[in-house]
Amino acid sequence: MTVLIWGISFVAQSVGSESLEPFAYNGIRTLTGAIVLAVFVVVTWYARHRTLRNIVNRKLLIQGTILGLVFTVASNLQQFAFLYSSAGKIAFITAFYIFFVPVIGRFFGRKVHPATWLCVAAAAAGLYLLSVKEGDFASIYTGDILALICAFFFSIHILLIDRFSSGSDNSEGVRLSCIQFTVAGTVTIILMLIFEHPTVNAVHNALIPLLYSGIMSCGIAYTFQIVGQKYTKPVIASLLMCLESVFAVIAAALLLNEIPSAREGIGCAVMFAAITASQIIEFRKGSSSDSRND
Repeated sequence: MTVLIWGISFVAQSVGSESLEPFAYNGIRTLTGAIVLAVFVVVTWYARHRTLRNIVNRKLLIQGTILGLVFTVASNLQQFAFLYSSAGKIAFITAFYIFFVPVIGRFFGRKVHPATWLCVAAAAAGLYLLSVKEGDFASIYTGDILALICAFFFSIHILLIDRFSSGSDNSEGVRLSCIQFTVAGTVTIILMLIFEHPTVNAVHNALIPLLYSGIMSCGIAYTFQIVGQKYTKPVIASLLMCLESVFAVIAAALLLNEIPSAREGIGCAVMFAAITASQIIEFRKGSSSDSRND
């Protein structure tokens, strides 16, 4: 459900970027998600405890703030990418976070299966076909570079969620998500006030994409991610989450008529095959380890 919502959200973000500047769109949609979650958290907490005391604690504030700051960087880089590239391409390049996770883990002593590095090389080849036209490196779009940097920060975000969500209950996960979006939305709105000048008419024109991205993508999908990663191994979660790129390309083709070229289609296929293969390798390795431990 998370990746389906995210995939369609790429289309909403692309459409919204036609009316609103990046900080304005991202700030409004993120705060919308925070408000939706805040109402849900307050109502459910009061129904259970008949008081709002202890609804937020120090640990949640620290973890939520860290997640919010990382999300601020990642999501704003992604929104700026829509100024220069298509929804389908941004979705596939963003999926490159699946490779940053094991690379970053390597620096912390986590071993990576040799075949995984072959998958990384294959994904790089797919990224080349997707982003570079006719062998000309000058044709790499600014949006492609922004999306790749965004993928790095989303990998940090995934690793942090895996660390913070372990041992927490579902209620804590929802509150953590609410704090995350409150921090990210507030920081982005401040950046909007400094660097941009959105109008009421522009907000009105982007209202439907804003509501979808705010309520569905931020309010619901990212909360599902935090809660879902509590019950799912990071490898399996990553495999599922990379499918957002597939849904994004399909949604972009159906809703925006953004039909990929043959070269871009091959690049997408190679990237997705490499992503899937790498996760199958990691999953089988994990399953073998579990069997030996048992």
